[in-house]
Amino acid sequence: MATTTLTPVPQILVDRVEREPRGLMSWLTTTDHKRIGILYMVATFVFFILGGVEALMMRLQLSVANNNLVAPEVYNQLFTMHGTTMIFLFVVPMFAGFANYFVPLMIGARDVAFPRLNALTFWLFLAGGIVFYVSIFWSPPEAGWIATVPLSESSFLPSGGVDAWIYLIHLTGVASLLGAFNFFVTVVNMRAPGMTWSRLPLFVWSILAYSLILIVAIPVIAGAVTMLLLDRHFGTHFYDPTQGGSVLLWQNLFWFFGHPEVYVLILPAFGIVSEVLPVFARKPIFGYKA
Repeated sequence: MATTTLTPVPQILVDRVEREPRGLMSWLTTTDHKRIGILYMVATFVFFILGGVEALMMRLQLSVANNNLVAPEVYNQLFTMHGTTMIFLFVVPMFAGFANYFVPLMIGARDVAFPRLNALTFWLFLAGGIVFYVSIFWSPPEAGWIATVPLSESSFLPSGGVDAWIYLIHLTGVASLLGAFNFFVTVVNMRAPGMTWSRLPLFVWSILAYSLILIVAIPVIAGAVTMLLLDRHFGTHFYDPTQGGSVLLWQNLFWFFGHPEVYVLILPAFGIVSEVLPVFARKPIFGYKA
């Protein structure tokens, strides 16, 4: 009877395994796409709860005529915090969590194209949320979730709340932009053999479209909020009509981002529905090529 001999494990691999962080540290330093997807979904759920509490306080204020539950300026702050949280800290990064977890699995890739960049996007997103919510300790923003000028100019709101909103847009915007590049490169270059374009799952198609839209739209809002920051602190007048600026410039720049943003919010949801329904209906999706 033949005996099999076990090949000894190289010492370098043993040392590497022993140096691998464990427990909480393994989650804080992970570059695994599944774990990063889980981190995204947990963090976005926490922000969802915070946004829900803010919405509840607004509804309680409106539930009775002449209610004095919160002051008018606090209501404006709740309105701004709620809208910003739901758009920038819940819906968009939530789909990034789903994409992180499922896209590599659905295309047969071992991970995303740039795992460390992927980890950076999560921590940038989380940093943006923390910077934004730390503003409650001095003065939260109260110019609405689109920070309409001139309400968001320093002449109206000199406190740091609007600045915290601007930093949130920059940090989450960079995270979304880097993540979009990562997903795009992953889908284009890391598909398994035989995974042709006509065989891509519809959820992967939706994430590909989501990524392209973010790549086009994010730089525009980044430029818009940078000009707002310059107006507030460095004496420029991009949005001040009395100094040759234009209030409409903010509206045009923001809604160049805002209109594609609605597709960023809905396309991944369409992709999820297009994957779930055929499974439970036990029929292939109709009109895939269209």
